[in-house]
Amino acid sequence: MNKPLRIALTKGRLEKDTVGLLEKLGYDCTAVREKGRKLILPVPDGNLEVVLAKANDVITYVEHGVCDMGVVGKDTIMEMQGTFFELVDLGFGRCRFALAAKKGSPFYGGYKVKTVATKYPTITRNYFESKGMDVDIVKIEGSVELAPLLELADGIVDIVETGTTLKENGLEVIEDIVPVSARLIVNTVSMKLRQAEIENLVALIEKNI
Repeated sequence: MNKPLRIALTKGRLEKDTVGLLEKLGYDCTAVREKGRKLILPVPDGNLEVVLAKANDVITYVEHGVCDMGVVGKDTIMEMQGTFFELVDLGFGRCRFALAAKKGSPFYGGYKVKTVATKYPTITRNYFESKGMDVDIVKIEGSVELAPLLELADGIVDIVETGTTLKENGLEVIEDIVPVSARLIVNTVSMKLRQAEIENLVALIEKNI
């Protein structure tokens, strides 16, 4: 019996959705559902081992090969970049990146360089570079919606699901940037060494999403 394939899951909603998918494939995920404080959990009948981590760490673990595979949002992949294979769009965790500003404010008006607040500086920079626009980027860790209200920024780039938070804070979407969903990523070496196992699992997943 090979050592288990190790798959890193993004804690929270993506973790729940992925466990649901694994159960749909017929795997017994009791240990994961009853995890308590454990962070590495067996899925014995699938010869899998689940590692629970924060989104950015999922990418780090897969890139360094301590996990063979990972499930992470496209937002984190675009922000962190890195070397791995992105194999499957799992279709859950759907939302989008959008540029938003105070309702009625002309974000694209005037000549001065705009300031944009975001948790995602790389995505924001790439987006405005693709438009040939120079912007000042302020990185915010918490509620990005505050930045335009406090007049720290002219607009924000953030993940939008329903837009309710924006509306409640007097902001509106100016344009959508890119759709986001959960992706299955695979370590480049694991893909060579454990190709058959990984391809079998991927085929099963693709049949069930």
